[in-house]
Amino acid sequence: MSVTIYHNPECGTSRNTLAMIRGAGIEPEVILYRETPPSRERLIDLIARAGLSVRDAIRVKNTPYFELGLDNPALTDAELIQAMLADPILINRPFVETPHGVRLCRPSEVLLEILPEALGIPFTKEDGEVVIDASGRRV
Repeated sequence: MSVTIYHNPECGTSRNTLAMIRGAGIEPEVILYRETPPSRERLIDLIARAGLSVRDAIRVKNTPYFELGLDNPALTDAELIQAMLADPILINRPFVETPHGVRLCRPSEVLLEILPEALGIPFTKEDGEVVIDASGRRV
Protein backbone atom coordinates (compact mmCIF):
# COMPACT_ATOMS: atom_id res chain seq x y z
CA MET A 1 0.00 0.00 0.00
CA SER A 2 1.26 3.45 -0.90
CA VAL A 3 1.14 5.94 1.99
CA THR A 4 2.85 9.32 2.08
CA ILE A 5 3.28 11.50 5.15
CA TYR A 6 4.45 15.11 5.07
CA HIS A 7 6.35 14.88 8.31
CA ASN A 8 8.06 17.11 10.84
CA PRO A 9 10.05 14.94 13.27
CA GLU A 10 9.99 17.80 15.82
CA CYS A 11 6.18 17.59 16.04
CA GLY A 12 4.59 15.11 18.45
CA THR A 13 1.40 14.85 16.39
CA SER A 14 3.45 14.06 13.30
CA ARG A 15 5.52 11.46 15.20
CA ASN A 16 2.35 9.83 16.58
CA THR A 17 0.80 9.70 13.12
CA LEU A 18 3.92 8.12 11.65
CA ALA A 19 3.97 5.58 14.48
CA MET A 20 0.32 4.65 13.78
CA ILE A 21 1.10 4.09 10.10
CA ARG A 22 4.10 1.91 10.95
CA GLY A 23 2.06 0.13 13.63
CA ALA A 24 -0.27 -0.98 10.85
CA GLY A 25 2.70 -2.65 9.17
CA ILE A 26 3.09 0.00 6.49
CA GLU A 27 6.35 1.78 5.74
CA PRO A 28 5.27 5.11 4.26
CA GLU A 29 7.11 7.52 2.04
CA VAL A 30 8.25 10.12 4.55
CA ILE A 31 8.65 13.61 3.13
CA LEU A 32 10.38 16.05 5.45
CA TYR A 33 8.35 18.91 4.05
CA ARG A 34 10.41 21.66 5.71
CA GLU A 35 13.44 20.43 3.77
CA THR A 36 11.56 19.35 0.64
CA PRO A 37 8.33 21.34 0.41
CA PRO A 38 5.66 20.20 -2.04
CA SER A 39 5.23 22.06 -5.30
CA ARG A 40 2.55 24.74 -5.49
CA GLU A 41 0.30 22.36 -7.44
CA ARG A 42 0.88 19.50 -5.00
CA LEU A 43 0.14 21.66 -1.96
CA ILE A 44 -3.05 22.98 -3.52
CA ASP A 45 -4.08 19.40 -4.38
CA LEU A 46 -3.40 18.10 -0.85
CA ILE A 47 -5.40 20.91 0.72
CA ALA A 48 -8.34 20.42 -1.66
CA ARG A 49 -8.38 16.62 -1.33
CA ALA A 50 -8.29 16.95 2.47
CA GLY A 51 -11.43 19.11 2.22
CA LEU A 52 -9.76 22.13 3.78
CA SER A 53 -9.58 25.80 3.01
CA VAL A 54 -6.12 27.26 2.53
CA ARG A 55 -6.48 29.06 5.87
CA ASP A 56 -7.28 25.72 7.57
CA ALA A 57 -3.99 24.35 6.25
CA ILE A 58 -1.81 27.14 7.64
CA ARG A 59 0.01 26.58 10.89
CA VAL A 60 -0.23 29.56 13.23
CA LYS A 61 1.42 28.29 16.43
CA ASN A 62 5.21 28.72 16.61
CA THR A 63 5.41 30.26 13.14
CA PRO A 64 5.85 33.79 11.73
CA TYR A 65 2.13 33.84 10.82
CA PHE A 66 1.31 37.09 12.63
CA GLU A 67 4.66 38.73 11.93
CA LEU A 68 4.03 38.22 8.20
CA GLY A 69 0.53 39.66 8.48
CA LEU A 70 -1.07 36.41 7.31
CA ASP A 71 -4.03 37.03 9.58
CA ASN A 72 -5.13 39.76 7.14
CA PRO A 73 -8.49 38.54 5.76
CA ALA A 74 -7.86 40.42 2.51
CA LEU A 75 -5.07 38.03 1.51
CA THR A 76 -5.98 35.68 -1.31
CA ASP A 77 -5.49 31.92 -1.28
CA ALA A 78 -2.69 32.37 -3.82
CA GLU A 79 -0.90 34.79 -1.50
CA LEU A 80 -1.29 32.41 1.45
CA ILE A 81 0.01 29.47 -0.61
CA GLN A 82 3.00 31.57 -1.66
CA ALA A 83 3.78 32.34 1.99
CA MET A 84 3.51 28.64 2.87
CA LEU A 85 5.93 27.70 0.10
CA ALA A 86 8.34 30.49 1.00
CA ASP A 87 8.45 29.31 4.64
CA PRO A 88 7.24 25.67 4.88
CA ILE A 89 6.92 25.87 8.69
CA LEU A 90 3.61 27.56 7.82
CA ILE A 91 2.28 24.32 6.31
CA ASN A 92 0.27 22.55 8.98
CA ARG A 93 1.19 18.93 9.58
CA PRO A 94 1.07 16.12 9.09
CA PHE A 95 -0.69 15.72 5.78
CA VAL A 96 -1.12 12.02 4.98
CA GLU A 97 -2.13 10.53 1.65
CA THR A 98 -3.35 6.94 1.31
CA PRO A 99 -5.40 5.13 -1.36
CA HIS A 100 -8.41 6.02 0.83
CA GLY A 101 -7.85 9.80 0.74
CA VAL A 102 -5.91 12.73 2.15
CA ARG A 103 -6.21 14.22 5.62
CA LEU A 104 -4.47 16.74 7.81
CA CYS A 105 -3.99 14.37 10.73
CA ARG A 106 -4.55 16.76 13.63
CA PRO A 107 -5.17 15.05 15.96
CA SER A 108 -3.22 11.99 14.85
CA GLU A 109 -6.23 9.67 15.12
CA VAL A 110 -7.78 11.43 12.10
CA LEU A 111 -5.50 9.01 10.25
CA LEU A 112 -8.01 6.23 10.96
CA GLU A 113 -10.43 7.89 8.50
CA ILE A 114 -8.05 7.17 5.61
CA LEU A 115 -6.12 4.17 6.94
CA PRO A 116 -8.66 1.59 8.12
CA GLU A 117 -5.79 -0.92 8.17
CA ALA A 118 -4.72 0.73 11.45
CA LEU A 119 -8.06 0.02 13.14
CA GLY A 120 -7.99 -2.75 15.69
CA ILE A 121 -4.24 -2.41 16.32
CA PRO A 122 -3.49 -1.13 19.84
CA PHE A 123 -1.94 2.32 19.83
CA THR A 124 -0.94 4.75 22.56
CA LYS A 125 0.37 8.24 21.84
CA GLU A 126 3.73 9.45 23.15
CA ASP A 127 1.97 11.30 25.97
CA GLY A 128 0.24 8.12 27.16
CA GLU A 129 -3.19 8.82 25.62
CA VAL A 130 -4.71 5.54 24.42
CA VAL A 131 -6.20 5.77 20.92
CA ILE A 132 -6.89 2.06 20.37
CA ASP A 133 -6.95 -0.14 23.46
CA ALA A 134 -5.45 -3.62 23.92
CA SER A 135 -8.72 -5.16 22.72
CA GLY A 136 -8.48 -3.26 19.44
CA ARG A 137 -11.29 -0.84 20.26
CA ARG A 138 -11.02 2.87 19.52
CA VAL A 139 -11.11 4.83 22.78
